Amino acid sequence: MTEHSERQFHPLVKQLLDGDITLADLPAELRAEGEEALRLLADLDRRPVGVPSVTWRVMANIERRRRRVLPWLLAPALALAAVLVLWIMPAKSVAPLSRMTVRFVLVAPEAHAVSLAGTFNQWDATATPLVRSGPSGVWTATLTLPAGQHQYAFVVDGQRWVPDPAAPAVDDGFGRRNSVLTL
Repeated sequence: MTEHSERQFHPLVKQLLDGDITLADLPAELRAEGEEALRLLADLDRRPVGVPSVTWRVMANIERRRRRVLPWLLAPALALAAVLVLWIMPAKSVAPLSRMTVRFVLVAPEAHAVSLAGTFNQWDATATPLVRSGPSGVWTATLTLPAGQHQYAFVVDGQRWVPDPAAPAVDDGFGRRNSVLTL
């Protein structure tokens, strides 16, 4: 890992990155900074981040144990039953994976709260809160979503809807942009 200095852009340039304004809306003295910010954004790796299904299964198992849903004495018997079911089932009947685990990330150092709203949670701005990772203002949430196309946006401080700067976006039909994720 290399050290780097964190670049702070002018608030109007941040609005440009959020998709709230265009480069032409910036004052002339901020256009060079806006162009630089857009170049940096274009250089981002926009491939969806996937987590192998085995990781999802391990994390689900850890969560179940943390919540103590099943008494710990039953766990070996359930594991044996699961192994027997998988051993008895013919390989052809196992359905292909139709869900993927995706990590959503937004850098918003000034935000007090960030959540995720999209087609996968009926656009509920409070259903999927992100977690702040340290003082750098990186907010993350990891979801397991069904295969297909999903539209979404980040909701900053419960008011400002921000498209994902690292994802393609489409017009939402109401004058804003939604990010698009295809799994």
